[in-house]
Amino acid sequence: MVRFDLTDLRLFVAAVRGGSITRGAETVHLALASASERISGLEAAFGASLLERVPRGVRPTQAGLALLAHAEDILASTERMRDELSGFAKGARGRIRLLSNTGALLGFLPRAMGRFLLEHPGLDIDIEEQPSTEIVRLVTERAAELGVIADVVDAGGLSLHPLVEDRLFLVAASSHPLASGKDVTFTDLLREPLVGIMETALDRHLAEHAVRRGARLSYRVRLRGIGDVCRMVEAGVGVAVLPESTLPELEGMAVRAVPLAELWGHRRLALCCRRQDELSPHARLLFEHLRAVATNSSQG
Repeated sequence: MVRFDLTDLRLFVAAVRGGSITRGAETVHLALASASERISGLEAAFGASLLERVPRGVRPTQAGLALLAHAEDILASTERMRDELSGFAKGARGRIRLLSNTGALLGFLPRAMGRFLLEHPGLDIDIEEQPSTEIVRLVTERAAELGVIADVVDAGGLSLHPLVEDRLFLVAASSHPLASGKDVTFTDLLREPLVGIMETALDRHLAEHAVRRGARLSYRVRLRGIGDVCRMVEAGVGVAVLPESTLPELEGMAVRAVPLAELWGHRRLALCCRRQDELSPHARLLFEHLRAVATNSSQG
């Protein structure tokens, strides 16, 4: 009879995702020696090599890939069972992990989640900013249940639910030559000094498009707040690229927002998940709330 426990499965999944037993051990809070022993125990129990040692860590064998798929299903089912049963306890608490691209994190989500958190005082939300392509990968691999992405990326086999329009705009001082146009190309942007937002998925997204054109973005300064970015733009330090959902921050400033004339700049925020019926009760509540907010916004 094959014997293993949930810790073994969590360790194995973490080791595969992290590319090493060391990172897997850190993720599940085990000593390296104990983690190695558990992996060896799994291999002995199944009678097959599960991880192949490579110069920079480990990678799954064919048997390991098969175990990975089953382990992720078992852990996801266990998590849903735990959440559903905990809901019967009075005052039960829960935590939802939500992945988001920059546009949603700076605009749509802060406005949408306030009411949800007030209506569900026992639920907390961990929001992690990632590029849309990375969100698709992480949700596909069950590292998170829900993500908000730009719908211009390939969602693979995920279920996609449109939320709101969130095009990309170039923001320039009203006196800047580009401010008088109807739209701006990415090539125009590459000629300009930029004011950016520090450490955002949007920054990485723009940098990737620049690399594809054999160029790089030239930043004068990067700041944390949208308001600070806009004030620098207003002063003529440079131009910025901002999601449509952040444009209310421009009110009263001597700046102008011009749509970015690229297909990948015309986008819509969308909620993604593996399957709606696989969501835990807590994640399902947030899923339904965000869709309701988006529906009400479009009708308003």
